[in-house]
Amino acid sequence: MSILLTGGAGFIGSHTCVELLQAGYDVIVVDNLSNSNPESLVRVQEITGKPLRFYKVDLLDSEGLSSLFAKHDIEAVIHFAGFKSVEDSVRKPLSYYHNNITGTLVLADIMHKFNVKKLVFSSSATVYGLPGYVPIQEDETLKATNPYGRTKQMIEIMLGDLTVADPAWSIVLLRYFNPTGAHPSGRIGEDPKGVPSNIMPYITQVAVGKLQTLSVFGSDYPTADGTGVRDYIHVVDIARGHLKALERALRTEGIAAYNLGTGMGYSVLELVHAFEKAAGCKVPYQLVDRRPGDVAVSYADPRKAERELDWKAEKDLEAMCADAWRWQSHNPGGYAS
Repeated sequence: MSILLTGGAGFIGSHTCVELLQAGYDVIVVDNLSNSNPESLVRVQEITGKPLRFYKVDLLDSEGLSSLFAKHDIEAVIHFAGFKSVEDSVRKPLSYYHNNITGTLVLADIMHKFNVKKLVFSSSATVYGLPGYVPIQEDETLKATNPYGRTKQMIEIMLGDLTVADPAWSIVLLRYFNPTGAHPSGRIGEDPKGVPSNIMPYITQVAVGKLQTLSVFGSDYPTADGTGVRDYIHVVDIARGHLKALERALRTEGIAAYNLGTGMGYSVLELVHAFEKAAGCKVPYQLVDRRPGDVAVSYADPRKAERELDWKAEKDLEAMCADAWRWQSHNPGGYAS
């Protein structure tokens, strides 16, 4: 039986493919390649020495997705596919609601038709919005502050209703914080199309000369240096978290949410300086206005995942920066290199 990854050619998806293949799973990837590159999957197979199957299908294509389910014996789904830029979602909210929510509705409906009821959903810490306390626990009230976060929150609610209607479903919601780093091989990493919306590829592209200056959004937050504080977590740790979540989904029923984070917060400038040390170069930056929907401080309480999934982040900030730089310096133009 196979594990289907939607959006599996993307940053976190490709790294999760590595972990699944190395654990002995049969992997099928579906991706519309709107913000990813099929070269990532070629390299995944090089890293692991194992094959996977890839289909270029959009989740909004119900007929194409149904055909895929009819062709393969799928045991479970890990759902990454979706638009993911906070800033972009503020500018184009209808696009985000349509793509993220409707795509998940189509996927869940087809899973139901083919009696596939094991799902790991790629959610986000943005569902917490402005938290009442830090570190953030999973029982914090969900109150997303931007359209991207609201799509994740609405999907979580929808999936919760699904398990109430049919308790045979087993769904794991993974709320991860700020993914960064890259595979230690330097063969796969984050390769966004256009100007990056995440901080680390922005930093690495400035360091490699692809971009001129890093924009630091907000310098007047109530933090030690005025810049936003986030829980940065290595993408390999996140990928391993998906493997643990899949194992739980395969053996249980019902729905559960887990934070994937380190439990430590670093400011944007602390991240920049850590990267400069790891890369041995300066990263020019400019302080600009806050982005709509951003919060001052956000970091995880990851103890529930440690208790129930037997998962804990292992890689520190130095490893995140070193691996991110190895990826970008070896691939200055991303996968196009």
